[in-house]
Amino acid sequence: VQLQASGGGLVQAGGSLRLSCTASGSIASMNAMAWYRQAPGKQRELVALITSGGSTNYAEPVKGRFAISRDNAKNTVYLQMNSLEPEDTAVYYCNCNAKKRFLGPWEDYWGQGTQVTVSS
Repeated sequence: VQLQASGGGLVQAGGSLRLSCTASGSIASMNAMAWYRQAPGKQRELVALITSGGSTNYAEPVKGRFAISRDNAKNTVYLQMNSLEPEDTAVYYCNCNAKKRFLGPWEDYWGQGTQVTVSS
């Protein structure tokens, strides 16, 4: 399973960006999909998660500003980021929990990361 993320870039504070991430390869079943981020010198942290049924969960700092969604037919997850702040600057990674075979194990997969830089 490969994850390809796109949509990062440089934006001024208060601006918006939309990240996309598509999973491809041998996918028998897809569970939760999520976005994480890692700022310089900090640990990777969960930003937002969406279950296969569409339930969502957000980190406190992004609640009310970010929105996660998914297109199950396309195995794609999105992250709409509004009212961006300099503190949101980080490399954003997409993640999914999937099975390559119906009788196989659930496994976590990671994208390559996309840089988001918010200037003040």
